Amino acid sequence: MVDFKTEVLRLLKTKNVNADPSVLEIPPTPEMGDFAFPCFDLAKPFKKAPHLIARDLAEQLKPSAPIEKVAASGPYLNFFIDKTVMIQQILQQIHQQNEDYGLHPATQKVVVMEYPSPNTNKPLHLGHVRNILIGSSVSHLFKQAGHKVVQVNLNNDRGIHICKSMLAYQKWGGKELPEDKGIKSDHFVGKYYVLFSEKLKEYPELEQEAQQMLVQWEQGDKEVRKVWKLMNAWAYGGFEDTYEKLGVFFDKYYYESNFYDLAKKIVEQGIKKGVFEKDPDGSLFIDFANDPDEGLHHLGKKIVLRGDGTSIYITQDLHLAKQKYDDYKFDQSVIVTATEQNHHFQILFAILKKLGYVWADKQHHLSYGMVYLPHGKMKSREGTVVDADDLIENMQDLAKVEIRKRHPDLSEVALQKRAHMIGLGALKFFILKVDHQRDIHFNPEESISFEGETGPYVQYAHARICSILKKYGKKPLANVNYRLLKHEDEIDLAKLLGRFPELVLDGAKHYKP
Repeated sequence: MVDFKTEVLRLLKTKNVNADPSVLEIPPTPEMGDFAFPCFDLAKPFKKAPHLIARDLAEQLKPSAPIEKVAASGPYLNFFIDKTVMIQQILQQIHQQNEDYGLHPATQKVVVMEYPSPNTNKPLHLGHVRNILIGSSVSHLFKQAGHKVVQVNLNNDRGIHICKSMLAYQKWGGKELPEDKGIKSDHFVGKYYVLFSEKLKEYPELEQEAQQMLVQWEQGDKEVRKVWKLMNAWAYGGFEDTYEKLGVFFDKYYYESNFYDLAKKIVEQGIKKGVFEKDPDGSLFIDFANDPDEGLHHLGKKIVLRGDGTSIYITQDLHLAKQKYDDYKFDQSVIVTATEQNHHFQILFAILKKLGYVWADKQHHLSYGMVYLPHGKMKSREGTVVDADDLIENMQDLAKVEIRKRHPDLSEVALQKRAHMIGLGALKFFILKVDHQRDIHFNPEESISFEGETGPYVQYAHARICSILKKYGKKPLANVNYRLLKHEDEIDLAKLLGRFPELVLDGAKHYKP
């Protein structure tokens, strides 16, 4: 297989121009060639304006196969590849590598992907769906880039929010079980979280009772721990069912309850190193406002341990970061959460660096924007959240309607199977086609359309291609005359296919599926 970029760089080297493949660009239009080399960085060594350098090089370079022509366009040097050779090379490589096309050689790099890290007091919602789809797709990109990927999931299984569900269940649940009510187990837990918020309006003392329950939990109260284990088991069972629907599986689960107390040891080490200070109320904090590094001043003051000795989120995250490194010696650790936590992770990474961990700079916060539906932002405590399970079911129902229009005689079994694939495909495509940093206005009806830039359209196109190949009945590349492939659309399609391996690396590098 000819590496066309390498051929371009080889030709440049004949005129003492040494360049990295990454500097080569794809011109905006086919008329401007297949690769463009910017001459800006040559201005100083060549002591000429970039456009003059491009002009001179275009005159001096002697192209040979597979390069047909070199032309200057302002400060750029454009290279034209023999289209027949290019199409042949690309299609033959795809045919030879088959499903491994775009899979890069294995590296020794270990990437830990942490997502979606749910709270165990309610079912997964639409925001979690975006988290899961981003985390899963970026994990696949890293795998295709040749890296070893470990997908981990932190269960936030303790804290005041968990106690609110527990307290409501103790007071108003009796001995009710999910199976008795025919409710999915995580939805059953979430029902009591919503009930707590409703009852709080009538009984404000519930807030203090929930806080007292948290103290009892931390003291190891047997009855409280029993309810806690029961309700968390319900939550986990429901989560697993949703993960399976979305086609996601994890290599390891972490539980906040297993290490929230251990996290205090890291804080103690920080005191000895002078990283943390103590407030008059006994709480421990770090203040970046007076840090020698002015770039950290905006982080302000952050408490890392309360005056009563209890830990907070950042305390636990300090320990989890260290635990992940101890477990996997990662080259990169990626945490997927909403943009609302940007400030939190800036502080976390800065603290880890000050604590002297050599791997502190190997972490990345992959943040994503909010997800909106036609009726507005999601809110869980009011019971108006769009649950992931309900959304998936709704997408499948919408898919069934569209499938019935086209195939009224389809059996129920076949209908269910197609609706599952099309509904999930529509959901995944719509979520992932939007840059992860942007907010999404998700429209289920729009996403299920069989026209335009949608998942169902891509699936339909794939099905049509498979049908054409089946009817053709021969090996696709047997006795091909590549010179017949000269239509502009055919050439553009081949070039896009040829860029796939490169785009895999670029997608992994920038966390963009």
